[in-house]
Amino acid sequence: MNESELKTPVDYVPGYEKARLIDQDLADLYVAHTLIGDPPADALVEALTPLGAAAFHQLLTRAMSQDSSVFQEAPRELRDFFDVVEEQPEWANQSTFESGVHCFHRNSELILQGLVGGSLVEGFSTNIARSFVITGRLREQGVRRLRQNNRHVLEIFMPGGLENYGDGWKLSVRLRLVHAQVRHLLNDDRDDWDTEAWGTPLSSAHMGFAASAFSARTLRHARKMGVKFSREESESFMQVWLYAMKLMGIPEALLPRSEADALELYRVGGVCEPPPDFESIIMANALMNAAPPVLGVTDDQEKKELLKLAYGISRALIGDELADQLKYPQANTRFLLMGARVQTRFNQLADMLLRRRGRRRRFNRFVDLISAAAYDPSGISYRMPDHVYAERSTRW
Repeated sequence: MNESELKTPVDYVPGYEKARLIDQDLADLYVAHTLIGDPPADALVEALTPLGAAAFHQLLTRAMSQDSSVFQEAPRELRDFFDVVEEQPEWANQSTFESGVHCFHRNSELILQGLVGGSLVEGFSTNIARSFVITGRLREQGVRRLRQNNRHVLEIFMPGGLENYGDGWKLSVRLRLVHAQVRHLLNDDRDDWDTEAWGTPLSSAHMGFAASAFSARTLRHARKMGVKFSREESESFMQVWLYAMKLMGIPEALLPRSEADALELYRVGGVCEPPPDFESIIMANALMNAAPPVLGVTDDQEKKELLKLAYGISRALIGDELADQLKYPQANTRFLLMGARVQTRFNQLADMLLRRRGRRRRFNRFVDLISAAAYDPSGISYRMPDHVYAERSTRW
């Protein structure tokens, strides 16, 4: 692809020129995908939206419940979409997910810290933050959205969670359709979204960047805190995330195949992205401030201490330069990760020597994980946002 063939969004021009000096082909690919959404999901949303929110929800619920009769009465785009998501690529071998699932549950606390305090913050340092701030999806309903994020992570790392119509599979597909619906709402709202400057909202490029962050960057952050992954475990962890992200709509062309590929996509994509703006600052700090209520901390002093720790760990993971750009409070993190590694090693040794303690800690860790996730006793909802602003949308 030649540079002249790309209609580069204005905000990306400076970074794109620098990124081409690093890896021309990958930079071209990344910037081209800032103009692309998710064609199968976008087509489905365009077809179902005119039917109304209630019919949209009912059709999706029936399809997700494997009611094949729904395809006889619904628009053709519904069958086309499910043909896409039901097809498993050859590289996504469910049997290879087992090691990744086991290592996640063995280290879920630290992996989630790396994901929320590191990878999610890094993801929001890109232009993707604009769509979240405009819609208010995290600003207005931050605690609920973070709990939903935790639920998704938990389900994709449950045994069988990513098998067709498993809960991890369903939640991944649901998120894909939510993104398509938000894209549809933002594209209809020309006053808020500047396509010429920013490209397509929730673009394939940003989904690819998220895939590299959630997979390879989370591994890197967890290692900084003392988690040790075997080669088999790290490769399996990558496979779980990459298949989940494919279900969420990332095109094959932009889906990394290995940890090294993901880190390179993160590096080149990060150079393409404009510097963090105020939207990124809002999103990163909203994530940090959502931690106490998500963890059930209500005492003012405990909240203050937890926030200080959360900001400190996040700064240590993402680095001082990005933390300063995101207006984090100043903190000396010199020994913070060293302390985390020592504590991790102590717990591992104590769990091996004191098996009852180990079993109790594993149980408590799982309970904590569930309590921080958004479980709905009525099951997974397939309602979609019906207004561009979260505060004016019906609950979904």
